[in-house]
Amino acid sequence: MSIYKRGNVYWYKFMLHGELIRQSTNQGNDKKARNAEAKHRARLTDEKKERDEAREHLGCAEVLRCHECEKLFNAGKAVRKTSNIFCSPGCAAAWEKKNAMPTLQQFLEGEHGFIEYAEVRHKQKPGTLRYYKQGRDMLFKSDLAGLRLDEITDEHAQRFCARYSALSPSGINRGLRTLRRALSLAFQWGRLDKQVRISLAPGEHQRDRVLSEEEEEAYLNACPQPWKDCATIMLDEGFRPGEVFALRWPHVLLNDDTKGLIQIVDGKTKAARRILPMTPRVYALLQARFDAAGKPEDGWIFTRSDDPSKHVTDARTKGQHRKALDDSGVKDFVPYTLRHTALTRLGEAAGNNVFAVAQIAGHASLSTTKRYVHPQAEAINRVFAAAKSQMGTKLGTVAKHTVKKLGNLKTRNEE
Repeated sequence: MSIYKRGNVYWYKFMLHGELIRQSTNQGNDKKARNAEAKHRARLTDEKKERDEAREHLGCAEVLRCHECEKLFNAGKAVRKTSNIFCSPGCAAAWEKKNAMPTLQQFLEGEHGFIEYAEVRHKQKPGTLRYYKQGRDMLFKSDLAGLRLDEITDEHAQRFCARYSALSPSGINRGLRTLRRALSLAFQWGRLDKQVRISLAPGEHQRDRVLSEEEEEAYLNACPQPWKDCATIMLDEGFRPGEVFALRWPHVLLNDDTKGLIQIVDGKTKAARRILPMTPRVYALLQARFDAAGKPEDGWIFTRSDDPSKHVTDARTKGQHRKALDDSGVKDFVPYTLRHTALTRLGEAAGNNVFAVAQIAGHASLSTTKRYVHPQAEAINRVFAAAKSQMGTKLGTVAKHTVKKLGNLKTRNEE
């Protein structure tokens, strides 16, 4: 072994298989330096043995190592891409895909990227688009922006939470939901080979308020149009605000046979696209609007007063909601509370059948629907009473058998 010191660091130099090897050990201790040289010799020896066996097995004079799968292959069959070599076109394509992987920032903002998609997909939902753009801005200011899409894990998401810990859980989740949706889209487009699970920040405030019948009546009486009719549909049908705003006349069926049907043709998920029957109150208000509009065959049901070619939005109805709250004296709530109220009532009417409520709500996940079913104390007591009754019957049977066994044992002892 030949080691020598250059400054405070040991180097080694030796000949192996006709090749001069010279390298620093990055060690100031001679014993550790000799161990480093021995390991390098052993590694080169194993490499030569592996290459010799590969040449014999493949029946060729020269072998190369693939940059993608790292297997040795016949050098005569090499696929070259710039300065890299591959054993097959498949490995070359996999290498190109991996190294062409965009960063999160490039995917969010680049051509044919997430934000460009959102601008088209959510053109009629400015609130959703604004939400995603705010989430994008948060992600750009974090360490996630420079990571390749295939490098991002839930661990990075938790670091993002720590960075924005001064914000509320809802504020943090604005960025995480944008990240989650972007990664899901990358998977759908084939940019990622697998879905990435991103956990949201816990403790987010849920819209769990339910309006009383008195609050509902006072609020609706104070609502200006068209928000009054929109709010009524949300309270009766459990629709999202955006689903009501985007209703068109072809989406509703008004006749005596069906008593009215409403179709939601555009939604966040496949489950959101659904057909529901109308309540009598919704049927009456839509029939009145249909007649007043001259029984149109097409067009928005809730049009903007300044531009009938467009439908109303949350930005247009925000002021009407605020006025209704002020005039009615009802305690503040966000418009989405109307949907929550409807689904909670429908859940009770359905006997807390979570599957039925999920179909009505257009939920893709039952975990979301469970927030809308609230078994009452009476129902809970019935469940426990039934359980106690069954347990009592079982205990009574066990007691009888026990008494019988004790009697038999006593008889034997007396004998």
